[in-house]
Amino acid sequence: MDKKYGPISAEDYAEPRCLLCDEPYGSAPEIKPVPQQRIVAKLDEYMAKRDYAGAERHLNYWQEEAELGNDLRGKLMILNEKIGFYRKTDRKEQAFENIEKALELLDTLDYGESITSGTTYTNAATACQNFGESEQALEYFEKARSIYESSGHTAPDLLGGLYNNMALACASLKKYDDALDLYDKAAEQMKKVPGSEPEQAITCLNMADALEAKYGAEEAESRIFDLMDKAWDLLDNTTAPRDGYYAFVCSKCAPAFSYRGYFMAAEELNKRSEEIYERA
Repeated sequence: MDKKYGPISAEDYAEPRCLLCDEPYGSAPEIKPVPQQRIVAKLDEYMAKRDYAGAERHLNYWQEEAELGNDLRGKLMILNEKIGFYRKTDRKEQAFENIEKALELLDTLDYGESITSGTTYTNAATACQNFGESEQALEYFEKARSIYESSGHTAPDLLGGLYNNMALACASLKKYDDALDLYDKAAEQMKKVPGSEPEQAITCLNMADALEAKYGAEEAESRIFDLMDKAWDLLDNTTAPRDGYYAFVCSKCAPAFSYRGYFMAAEELNKRSEEIYERA
């Protein structure tokens, strides 16, 4: 106690509070985590209804909440979701803007060779490939592959998704042998994942495209039709839920079946997709 001036209180030694963040200057701001699982679940609801405007508002709202709450991990999760959202809705500028933000945030968080870093690179690469930037996509895929394959904790679905999408980049660059090898790896990984038949079907269809590009339709015909039959069986007999994601896969696969003369299968897939969206 100071005998002349009385007891010393916190106001005498604590820094003044910042009027913007309501924290003492020099102190670490409080982190208020956003509810990541709830955010993703609600996003899935919007996407199942094809309410893309609602989905975008939802993501923007929670990104702002994460920023206000200094939740950088939550913000990174939302940026990753936004990359996928803008890829699915074919908005290149917004997708690339969020790729840049997500990669900057990886450095800020110092995530290094973490699985989260691998997933972010995979999301960035998949978006780049979707918009025709195959060279850039392959660069990001290689970074993700190095992280995933060096970790003993990478889930099979992550590896399967990486291999499948990386194969697309290789095929677009006419590296067909690399693409076919990656499709085989993707198929082996996804067999380990319950309910992954839709993803396995996509790999079959992508492999058929790569075979045709490398050998020509006539030489690869028997292998292509084997893959088409297998893809249909996987989509028709899947143990995965017939939800919005299944509807999305059906709508994306239908043109591939139609292109190869499987018109009834294409019609059925489009029908299933519409029925699911109408129920949502």
